[in-house]
Amino acid sequence: MRDVVNKERAVELVEDLLSRERQESPRMAGPPELAVLDVEEHALGWLVFVQAVEYIRSRDTGKMVVGHGPYLVDRQDGSIHHIPVTTFVGEGWEELYLQQVRGVRPPDLLITDVLALVCSDGTMAAIRNLRKQAPLLGPQQAKAYVTALRDGKQPAEELVGLTRKPQMCPPLPISTLAGPAR
Repeated sequence: MRDVVNKERAVELVEDLLSRERQESPRMAGPPELAVLDVEEHALGWLVFVQAVEYIRSRDTGKMVVGHGPYLVDRQDGSIHHIPVTTFVGEGWEELYLQQVRGVRPPDLLITDVLALVCSDGTMAAIRNLRKQAPLLGPQQAKAYVTALRDGKQPAEELVGLTRKPQMCPPLPISTLAGPAR
């Protein structure tokens, strides 16, 4: 697919967003004025880093906005998304973006393993192995999971969710701030 957004257009879109946000919030005790500091190309689009205008002018670290995180301008449609800094510096923000924004289901190695067992050792062996790997699944749930795979379907999302280890500190969600660019 051909890129819709180049670097210059990504900067323009974020600057327009910042301008709209400035107009919507009163200047009295609001947040400092932000401007584009840096732009990096990424496989998903353009990471646009913003910072307080006062910091950009003076380089005085006391004027920095801390903990903001970059914007991602999607290269396919120009939509703008904010990635919280804790999500950005953690692992897997790209997968989170693909899942939350584009609806791409992450690859599941357990599905591949269970399907291979169904083919090699049969349904019961696959169910037993699945229950060892995912103890939150009850016998009927494990059977439904394996049966779906055996029949060429994907297991229901609620069953797949029970196979994943819960995250102690899940990443903050990625926010969509502006839809596809015109």
